[in-house]
Amino acid sequence: MKRYKNKTVQKGFAVLDKLFYDGKRILITGHTGFKGSWMCKLLIMAGAKVTGYALESPTDPSLFELCRIADGMNSVVGDIRDLEHLKKVFAEVQPEIVIHMAAQPLVRESYQNPVYTYETNVMGTVNILECVRLNPCVKSFVNVTTDKVYLNKEWEWGYRENEELNGYDPYSNSKSCSELVTSSYLKSFFQDSDTAITTCRAGNVIGGGDFATDRIIPDCIRAVEKGEEIVVRNPFSTRPYQHVLEPVTAYLMIAKAQYEDKKLAGNYNVGPDETDCWTTGNLVELFCKEWEKQTGTQVTWVNKYDGGPHEANFLKLDCSRIKRTFGWKPVWNVEKTMEKIVEWSDCYLKRGDIVECMERQIEEFCR
Repeated sequence: MKRYKNKTVQKGFAVLDKLFYDGKRILITGHTGFKGSWMCKLLIMAGAKVTGYALESPTDPSLFELCRIADGMNSVVGDIRDLEHLKKVFAEVQPEIVIHMAAQPLVRESYQNPVYTYETNVMGTVNILECVRLNPCVKSFVNVTTDKVYLNKEWEWGYRENEELNGYDPYSNSKSCSELVTSSYLKSFFQDSDTAITTCRAGNVIGGGDFATDRIIPDCIRAVEKGEEIVVRNPFSTRPYQHVLEPVTAYLMIAKAQYEDKKLAGNYNVGPDETDCWTTGNLVELFCKEWEKQTGTQVTWVNKYDGGPHEANFLKLDCSRIKRTFGWKPVWNVEKTMEKIVEWSDCYLKRGDIVECMERQIEEFCR
């Protein structure tokens, strides 16, 4: 396993301080998921003492299993709805930093299982905050929600952190509720404590190793693997697409900053520049071109709008606050992101060394 060679890892906008994270006790919920796997790998490479709390990997195959990420950390199988189990883990680990990413993360799934979605995304937030409240060892807490927490008016402007929270579907709305729970706990229990509390609202995260259902990049990879056309159910929807390492490193940047200065805690949008808000159809077209460029194999896609449940058609974030506060800016645009997605996915389909590929992409991003 690789470790960072430098004391700090320069992002171009801020520094992931290797000396800061080396040896830090960090608890990540939802660590077996796509975004959690990339975060754990990054922290392991930085020398952190990482504990994860989550259900078994939500997909088969899964990035967490394929890259043997559990080998470098303390991976605990547990349900975020189980408060007593969570309390025991906190008591044993005594984390200094907690990143909360455990969730039911799919819009369409939330229509099929709304009760489970609310239990996981709302009461899960209550449970993790209760554990943070009971454990003063925690100095920095980051609750990861979504760009979909806002009341979406389908307008052309990016949403700012002070706008109304009222997601439409059960997933989006449950994440809005998660924000409200966090705000209540902050005002009720953490005003005079040493614990800093932040919520982060990220855009659509893409990257190598995502095997989820009802997500466009995994749909592309599955179609390529089967030699089929890519089916796109809503090619005209516009989303803020960004590589998974963009929000992951931003969360860690904020976690460190507020650990050292509580005044930096708050609510932050973490999204791409406006030029990287693409329609799904254009994103798939970019994938097809990049796949042919790297592999020599032509891929096509077809529009098959299925008239499914309501999903946002136009959504983007205003990230002025995080840029102004931390000097943050995205590292990879959508074109570079797609290059890395195809690189990882081609390596995976050819049974190459995906661990080495993942580590190399992290090092390149953090250069």
